[in-house]
Amino acid sequence: MRQAGRIVAGVLALMEEELKPGVTTAALDALAEDYIRKSGARPSFKGYPGSYSNYPASICVSIDEEVVHGIPGSRVIEEGQLVSVDAGAIWKGYHGDGARTFYVGTPPPDVARLIQTTRLALMAGIAAAVPGSHVNDISGAVEDVAIEGRCDIVRPYVGHGIGTKMHEDLQVPNYRTGRPGAELVPGVCIAIEPMLALGSADVETLPDGWTVVTTDHSLAAHFEHTIAVTENGPVVLTTA
Repeated sequence: MRQAGRIVAGVLALMEEELKPGVTTAALDALAEDYIRKSGARPSFKGYPGSYSNYPASICVSIDEEVVHGIPGSRVIEEGQLVSVDAGAIWKGYHGDGARTFYVGTPPPDVARLIQTTRLALMAGIAAAVPGSHVNDISGAVEDVAIEGRCDIVRPYVGHGIGTKMHEDLQVPNYRTGRPGAELVPGVCIAIEPMLALGSADVETLPDGWTVVTTDHSLAAHFEHTIAVTENGPVVLTTA
């Protein structure tokens, strides 16, 4: 999983480098798939089953009000857009999953706040993932940062267990549920992924069956790391 995570980190670093006005989201997807396969891995997302169809690409590219699962295609990246990239890789049967939100240009103060708050919410959630704690401790840490940053939490989509499957049974909400949830023990691996919006976080899925957007068209951000709970605390696997 550490190697799968390194590959995901490499994909996201490549996307940051290549994300500029004039590039299409399909071109970004092609670069990402080439990187994953040349690294000896397979894309986790390509062919992933959905409600209506299997996911057709190797990464998700979600722009502005698109929260998650944006399908790459002919759309051209423009200055002033908020772009979230989600990537997954399978290395020898094990998965890594990570996401980052970028801004094309210099973000206005409210957009910078959204990006920073979402990133800090992820970091707070990771810090809470220590042995003996519970899933709700992670959820509460994420929620507290979101509230402090005056961002709304996209509640229908949550973090998840990960290992030999991209999505395993454990769910990690980004808000307190009122229940402690599963205890975190050494060896547990999870993907923590806050998704926050500047306006209302009510969402709907577009007719393509995949792309999730805010209903009021407010901007949304998404950050994600795959982590392992160890006796010495959380270890982030999706880093270089």
